[in-house]
Amino acid sequence: MPPLPPPGPTRRLALYTLVVCVLAVAAAVVSFARGSLLGIVWVLLAGLSSNMTWYYLKREKLRRTAGSDVTG
Repeated sequence: MPPLPPPGPTRRLALYTLVVCVLAVAAAVVSFARGSLLGIVWVLLAGLSSNMTWYYLKREKLRRTAGSDVTG
C-alpha cells in the first residue's frame, strides 16, 4: 500500500497543507531567531496545517477502504 493516496483533490489538499506546515515551521524558526514573538503565530499555523494534513490523508484512506468493502 502506498503511503499517499492516489492523485485526486484530497491528495492535492493534503500536499498543500503539508507545504504550508513546512513553510510555517521555517517562518517560526526565522522569527524566533530574530527575537520576535511573532513566531508563536507561525507555530500555531503549523499545528493547524499539520492537523489538516492528517485529516485529509485519513479521510482519503477511509474513503478508499469503504469503497473496496462494498460488494454487489
